[in-house]
Amino acid sequence: MSTIGVLIVDDQMMVREGFSVLLNAMPGIEVVGEAVDGRQAVSQVAALRPDVVLMDIRMPELNGIEATREIVAADPDAKVLVLTTFDLDEYVYQALRAGASGFLLKDASARQLAEGVRVVASGEALLAPAVTRRLITEFSKLAEAPRPPALARIGDLTERETEVLVLIAQGLSNAEIASRLVVAESTIKTHVSRILVKLGLRDRTQAAVFAYEARLVTPG
Repeated sequence: MSTIGVLIVDDQMMVREGFSVLLNAMPGIEVVGEAVDGRQAVSQVAALRPDVVLMDIRMPELNGIEATREIVAADPDAKVLVLTTFDLDEYVYQALRAGASGFLLKDASARQLAEGVRVVASGEALLAPAVTRRLITEFSKLAEAPRPPALARIGDLTERETEVLVLIAQGLSNAEIASRLVVAESTIKTHVSRILVKLGLRDRTQAAVFAYEARLVTPG
């Protein structure tokens, strides 16, 4: 397996250095660069092409939400992992909507940090079910009404695809969904791919946000 290149974006030098030490000590992971704000992050991503961007949210010049939006717009395959101090953080919710693939708390252990990087690099979304569900539930209630064009696309989903979308929003993995629906995991992967294409979404995290905003999943 090739080495995962990581770009660390944070305006605090101690945070950047701390994460660099932790990640460089992990097998298969290498910190390829650092950025002190969102604007520098956008240019560094273009220059270094990291596999994963560890993105702080609150920064000068350009915050992590806007930086994530620009990075994803320039490269739809970019993987952004948001760093936050609080698990219930409206800014994290906005970052997920902007295209982040997941989030981690800044006090995560070295093992959790490395695992998060590996999960996102592999193309999966980092959906810690309990925290992510609370986050999306809390702030989707405050979001503006679901966008009509987005809601209209729900009608394009088959009954089974809608069922799979709801289970994604509940934080289940492909294997867990396959077990629940008693089908092959490859079948679920096909359903997930079709859901993302039909809804115009980039990954499972955005699918989960969409499901809550469309009220396909109710809080609780």
